[in-house]
Amino acid sequence: MASPSQQLPPGWTAEWDPASQRYLFIQASTGRSQWEVPTPAPAQLIDHAPSVSPPPSTTHHGKRRQYAAGQTQAYYGAGDALGDQYGGLNVPQQQQPAATAQLFTPGLAAEGGFAGQQQVPQASYYAPQQEPQYINAPGFGQEPTYHPPNAPIHHLTDQFGQMGMGQRPLHLTTTNLLTSPPDPRELARPPPEIRLPANACITTSPYANADPSYQRCTVNAIPTTSSMVNKSKIPLGLVITPYRTLKEGEPPVPVVTDTVIARCRRCRTYINPYVQFIDNGNRWRCCMCSMSNEVPQLFDWDQIRNQPGDRWARAELNHSVVEFVAPTEYMVRPPQPAVYVILIDVSHTAVQSGMVATATRTILENLDRIPNEDERTKVAIIAYDISLYFFSMPPGTTESTMLVVSDVDDVFLPKPTDLLVNLTEARQSLESLLGRINDMFQDNHTVGSAMGPALQAGFKLMAPIGGKIMVLSSSLPNVGAGSLKNREDLKILGTSKESGLLQAASPFYKTFAIECSRAQVSVDMFLFSAAYQDVASLACLPHYTSGQTYFYPAFNAARSEDAIKFAHEFGEVLAMPIMLEAVMRVRASKGLRMASFHGNFFVRSTDLLAMPAVPTDQSYAIEIQIEDTLTQPFVVMQTAVLHTTCHGERRIRVITLALPTTSSLTEVFASADQVAIATLLANKAVERSLTHKLEDARDAVHQRLVEILSSYKSSMTSAGAGANAQLAISENLRMLPVLVLGLLKNVGIRQSAQIPPDLRAYAQALLTTLPSQTLIPYIHPTFFSLHSMQPEAGTVGEQGVILPTPLPLTSERLERHGLYLIEDGQTIFLWIGRDAVPQLVMDVFNLPNYEVLRGGKTTLPVLDNDFSRRVNAIIQKTREMRRGVYYPHLYVVKEDGEPPLRLWALSCLIQDRADVLPSYQQFIGQLKDKVNGANNY
Repeated sequence: MASPSQQLPPGWTAEWDPASQRYLFIQASTGRSQWEVPTPAPAQLIDHAPSVSPPPSTTHHGKRRQYAAGQTQAYYGAGDALGDQYGGLNVPQQQQPAATAQLFTPGLAAEGGFAGQQQVPQASYYAPQQEPQYINAPGFGQEPTYHPPNAPIHHLTDQFGQMGMGQRPLHLTTTNLLTSPPDPRELARPPPEIRLPANACITTSPYANADPSYQRCTVNAIPTTSSMVNKSKIPLGLVITPYRTLKEGEPPVPVVTDTVIARCRRCRTYINPYVQFIDNGNRWRCCMCSMSNEVPQLFDWDQIRNQPGDRWARAELNHSVVEFVAPTEYMVRPPQPAVYVILIDVSHTAVQSGMVATATRTILENLDRIPNEDERTKVAIIAYDISLYFFSMPPGTTESTMLVVSDVDDVFLPKPTDLLVNLTEARQSLESLLGRINDMFQDNHTVGSAMGPALQAGFKLMAPIGGKIMVLSSSLPNVGAGSLKNREDLKILGTSKESGLLQAASPFYKTFAIECSRAQVSVDMFLFSAAYQDVASLACLPHYTSGQTYFYPAFNAARSEDAIKFAHEFGEVLAMPIMLEAVMRVRASKGLRMASFHGNFFVRSTDLLAMPAVPTDQSYAIEIQIEDTLTQPFVVMQTAVLHTTCHGERRIRVITLALPTTSSLTEVFASADQVAIATLLANKAVERSLTHKLEDARDAVHQRLVEILSSYKSSMTSAGAGANAQLAISENLRMLPVLVLGLLKNVGIRQSAQIPPDLRAYAQALLTTLPSQTLIPYIHPTFFSLHSMQPEAGTVGEQGVILPTPLPLTSERLERHGLYLIEDGQTIFLWIGRDAVPQLVMDVFNLPNYEVLRGGKTTLPVLDNDFSRRVNAIIQKTREMRRGVYYPHLYVVKEDGEPPLRLWALSCLIQDRADVLPSYQQFIGQLKDKVNGANNY
């Protein structure tokens, strides 16, 4: 056993830790502590301490680099410093934070409170602050400005440095839900930090652990046994968005281009920052199965400069998210070109609604944005009503010929060539055709839709290659294969039979989808009908082929807002850099198993997910089971997606997440990620509503929340006299009840007899595909007061446009003279009170007073006054700030306006009572009664 009598390097002291029955060694100058006996750093490393990469070895290079044992030990032992530049959030390093760190840490709330950790004094959340800008009353309480943590960058690195030490458990702070109302700002905070054991990671890179926007777990400390998971009741799962878009300023995913891919011989894990190098660096030990593997010959060779390279500079050892260029053994066939087959409904309703004109114009305007770097991209256009219309476009001409196939029962291709054409070679004839399609069908009075046969034709056209089919449909398919009947029955809405309407009515849509998946064909649906369209059946195609469904009910291009929304979203989908021929597998440390999968894909074998074309910003949820007791100090979960880029390169994207293990229930609760839990629960609820009933889905979500609260009460709180008078939960799960309430009130699973099946089915499609960043506002909308926002709101700051402080989602905050913004990522409501002063109406809407203002879908004018510019900037930022192609409509809602629109907007205020659904206070009361009842018998 180590003792203080041993010779310690200068500046180190030893303290006896009675809990661990061993000495803890502390470096006085930095406050850094460790269990291992400190050793003096080798002299040659001192000058290089701030560097992320250790210095190159001075030994002779043979075929393979040799690493001196002392240098390797010094590297593993931990560099003392970290680079100044830091860009990640949830990243393990090996350094204790400086005592002066000013960043708020969720687990440290009790050690001085949130306000105490801010550099700017924090006002009370409900305190009045200033007079409203537009006022028609003596004045009223206004939200204080929320000052985000503004710690210097070195404080940020110090703060997260402590993750690497692992000797100090996460601090658990209990909060009483009955006395602490939900604070929407908490949803923007990062998840609880990941505190890995010392030396778990071989790099000090800030990117060594996955950013939560790529991959996040429902708990950031994995229980060692399944019985602990069952006791905590927190569902164990991963939320993965492997191809999230990059916002401005975000680092791109590093690409390893030398095709040297080191993988474990036994479990096939890709080398990552959590492996160990042994045998003087000649071998590496897998972090999942502990297998010893040889380091590839060219791993330490710089192929670009043709000289020995720096191993420690390799991207896969410093980054948790990397992309490898795959060698030929990862290919079943040569990389295929990107193929787009666009099926356009040209029936009477489609032409009259303006959909055909808007679609063809959008394709024409976005031809340059369709991925075509290698000039191999192929395109075909097929129009359909009750017949199919093919267009032959010979390359090098401006002419195109229409070929009509009326026999939709036995679909065939009327011509072997020139239907699927090279985008570059046939550009002129394609442009000419797109300019004429709407005119060709302008007087088409045919009503009916042979969508199924059109899908079969598109499939025949592209099956040898694979690619993406985009279907634009304005009516219920009623001719040929996959024809559907109107099964909307108002009498069964709100009953136990309603879930039948959310399942596919025809087996064609699942069997055809699986056929598509096998041929690497993905399907996107764009649906426009004003009448029943059976979204539930049609959404099956994207669901099994990794596509996406877009819904524009009662689309009318005569309303410019409808045309702009569709053109924006369709254009973004056309321009999206899709990943083709993809398969995804998630591997995990021994003892963990991927149990069930949620999202848009087809499960090809037990854990291989087939995705013909992966869109960006689509999310997947995976439930995890603990099969054996975990004995290792940390576990690793690695997602690998093998795909072809749309410019014809075979690649593997690898996302690695390392999490500590714990046998402490306290740490499990303190590390729980409420956003990931809500995302997983949304996926599970939708699946249960389809396999069982909607009511079962609601009950299951509600029951899971009750179980988590009951477990917390019995395990984490003392059963004193006042225990039943409160509803306790950890501070980091404080928003979970309101997120669950938002989910229970979401259109996808809400108890109601008024929700059309199409709207419900579309909401369910969103709940299972949106990434957490977009899903959370969808179930917990954002609510701003605009008339009394702080002066800087709507102006440009360091991070772009500054948004107002979000308000709690209750109508108690609506003032009769106010202007408010409510949005859920899909729709934006501008609520205006009936006593709004004329000046406010004039400044925002350019109208003399409230009476002449009309409610409904609108485009806000940009006027020459400061307030108008700020409101428009906030709306613009709201539309652009989240990942995804969605362009929300803007509705003006008058306080005394049309009841349906008012009720729709008010339904976003989920803390209010609505119909048979409880208010937040009632919901918390019900939870308290159930939790206390559960513990009393």
